[in-house]
This record gives sequence, C-alpha cells and structure tokens, in this order.
Amino acid sequence: MTFKVSQYEMSPDQAPHVPRETPGWTPIAEEAERAARVLHPDRYRMPRPTHRRVLTVANQKGGVGKTTTTVNLAAALAMHGVRVLVIDLDPQGNASTALGVDHHLGTPSVYECLLGEIRLAEAAAVSTASPNLLCIPATIDLAGAEIELVSMVARENRLKQALSEEALAELDVDYVFVDCPPSLGLLTVNALVAAKEVLIPIQCEYYALEGLGQLLSNIDLVRAHLNTALHVSTILLTMYDGRTKLADQVTSEVRGHFGPTVLRTVIPRSVKVSEAPGYSQTVLAYDPGSRGAMSYVDAAREIAERGAQMDVPQRQDGR
Repeated sequence: MTFKVSQYEMSPDQAPHVPRETPGWTPIAEEAERAARVLHPDRYRMPRPTHRRVLTVANQKGGVGKTTTTVNLAAALAMHGVRVLVIDLDPQGNASTALGVDHHLGTPSVYECLLGEIRLAEAAAVSTASPNLLCIPATIDLAGAEIELVSMVARENRLKQALSEEALAELDVDYVFVDCPPSLGLLTVNALVAAKEVLIPIQCEYYALEGLGQLLSNIDLVRAHLNTALHVSTILLTMYDGRTKLADQVTSEVRGHFGPTVLRTVIPRSVKVSEAPGYSQTVLAYDPGSRGAMSYVDAAREIAERGAQMDVPQRQDGR
C-alpha cells in the first residue's frame, strides 16, 4: 500500500509514525499533524537523551546533504526544547552561514579550538535559528589546518580534546553534531575520533552508494586503531524523489542492508531545502510548512526518541 504526499509517493515504513488504527486517521490528517509540529514546536517538545550524544555527520561524497542535514536536524531538535551544539568542521563554513553565525576571518572558531588556543565556550555562538542552538563556526583558517595538524602530537585527537566532558558540560548541551568536509582527510578523522556515533546522509541515487563502502572501511579503521566506541548509529535517506524507480531501488537496498539503522523518515527532494541556505537560514525558518521542513522535524523526532530510549546510565547531572 502506498499513499501520496503531494507528488511524492511514500510507503508506510517511510511515513511519519501516526498509528494507522487511530480513529479518523487519513493521510491529510497526518500531514496536518506534521505541519503543527513545525509551526507550533512549543506544543510538541522532543525528549532529551539519557546521555549526551556526539554524532559525526560524514560522507566523503559531496552534494549528499551533509550540511543541510546537520543544520536542519539541529534546528529541529533545538526548536523543540533540546540543547544542541553544531561543530562546523568544513572550511567552506556553510553550516555557520545556515545557522546565522558570523564566520569572517578573525572570528573565534573551531580552528583555534583544534590548536588548543581557546576553550570551546569562547568560540560558541548562539544561532539565529533558536536560543537552544549553539554553533562553533569555521573560518577560512581551517583550510590550512590539515597541513598544520600533520606535525602535531596526537593530531587525530585534537577535536576530541576540545570536546572534553568539561567543555561540553560548560555549554550544557544534549546533542553535538559535527559537520565534516566532503573528504576523508585529517579533519574528518578528527571528527570520527571525537564521536561515538556516525550519522550518514545518503542521497537516493546510485553514485551515493558507490562511495559508501569506502566510508565504512575508513570508519572500521578508525574503530580498530583510534576509537573503539565508534559505530554507525543513524542513516538518513535524502533527496528522495518517489517519481523515479531508482530512488525506490536505492531506498530498498539501503534498508535491506542496514535495517533499523536507517530512519523511517526520508527527506524528499525539495526546492525549499535548496533555497534556504541562500538566505542564511535553515529550511525550518525559511519555509516551516514545506515538505522538507516537516520531514526534517520527523527525522529529528526519531533521533530524539531513540536517544531517550538508549539503555545507558543517566547523565551525572541528573538530566
């Protein structure tokens, strides 16, 4: 069984999770419910995780929606009552731009944090998207960081040292998202060493699958030699176009291989999602009623619900 949301077809396992047995349930009623979550976030608060989660958003292929996914998931969580920090580890600084954070040359940034010159809290800036959302911006200085890091002691651990428990506790955040550059260089390795979880956005196209094996091999190498706790916890399918058979084939293949690691929600190909960065905004701020915005809120809620159900001890601060 399939039903249509605008021009996109979605199967039941891809659709938001409103019980089908609910009296009066219809696809239109479900869409109204999804829109309400975006337009009235104060009424639909998301659960906080049982412990602080650090997720590296990685995929060495460009154009798969890493930065878009990072900023919109972070904004969705923050708008619904969760404290979030975004680390912009891409020298292009696109995440900083989308979150409305200044990142001109000379701004305290992740570059100085990597070198150990400043504390994390000194570089953190509040995003215009939400007071619950902080961002460590990336400046053009970061472009030369890989060369500078080569000669440093413990070069793969620089970000991990910056993201110490004390530093994150000072910022009082529940989630940390690290936006990686589209490469498998030293910056990405630092991000993989600093996190326990990897979130992989996968574009619903064939070429996106081609590079996935290389990424997973690198994750295995980092796990074996640098970070034994690292694992792929979340996969999000992006740029889904239900009008093409290819999108369905990629979706089926990824779900069949990775199972429950793949979120039920898929992000549709959307003009609004593409337009939002041009206005230095997330899609939730640019067009909160759009399909893209609603899908990112659904995905964020899935992530939040998983975090609230993790079988781990409560955080030391009792939250």
